[in-house]
Amino acid sequence: MFDSVLQQSMQQWLETSLGQYVLEQEQCYFDRVVTDIFGYNATQIGFAGFDFLRNNRMPFKFVLGVRENASVYAHPHFLPVKSGSIDLVLLPHTLEFNSNPHQILREVHRVLIQEGKVIISGFNPFSLWGMRQRMVKSKTGFPWCGRFIALSRLQDWLELHNFETVAGQFGCYVPPCTREKWLSRLCFMEAAGDRWWPIAGGVYFLQAVKHECGLHVIKPCWEDSPAKRGTVVVPQIERGHRLDDSGIFADTMREKADGLIENRNTGLCVCSVNNRDL
Repeated sequence: MFDSVLQQSMQQWLETSLGQYVLEQEQCYFDRVVTDIFGYNATQIGFAGFDFLRNNRMPFKFVLGVRENASVYAHPHFLPVKSGSIDLVLLPHTLEFNSNPHQILREVHRVLIQEGKVIISGFNPFSLWGMRQRMVKSKTGFPWCGRFIALSRLQDWLELHNFETVAGQFGCYVPPCTREKWLSRLCFMEAAGDRWWPIAGGVYFLQAVKHECGLHVIKPCWEDSPAKRGTVVVPQIERGHRLDDSGIFADTMREKADGLIENRNTGLCVCSVNNRDL
């Protein structure tokens, strides 16, 4: 997912005051959300140095990535996981720093069980953080080197891959200041932004559920066909004719039924008429 240079840049940025601020906001969100998601298997793709599944109570959890401290060393384009075996997948900033995000979503859809959940976090391009990215001249460092994905576009991608968006949240309303004193002075914007400009958060979180359309083959019911029972279908009752006291058709319908009998004297073909078939 990341080359070695970007991995080193990411690690250095997360150690800064701004990186710690973002990491604290995301850790708080994941700790709160994953607690109420139940199942058997959960995985986190990316950010191998941080455990965003620590509050989840599933018996088997692992981190997948290309870093040394990952539980499973693998590329997210081709997950070495059995299809339909994972209950929860976390994608912390995995799509925006990858060359083929659609392939990752296809793999996530493959490994998730029916009604399995995926939680995605990403940087919002329509925010002060997105403005800072467009103003930066050198886009070689993390996170300004990533391709920020708009929330509406990500929702379209999820719908394309048969996911249903069920919840979401914005965060990190403080401007991306590099100095810690400015971050502390502007911390009031975190509560004000959630109320007055909720869609302008620097980071967004999105929860989606996998859906699949099931197919049920409807087979013809040959057991009840008249041909298999050895009976002949009698023409429908014409309007104005009724059954007599013995339950047999009136004379006009009896004549039509008798006409279906061929060669009555030789007995080559006999038509049986009963009330059940009629």
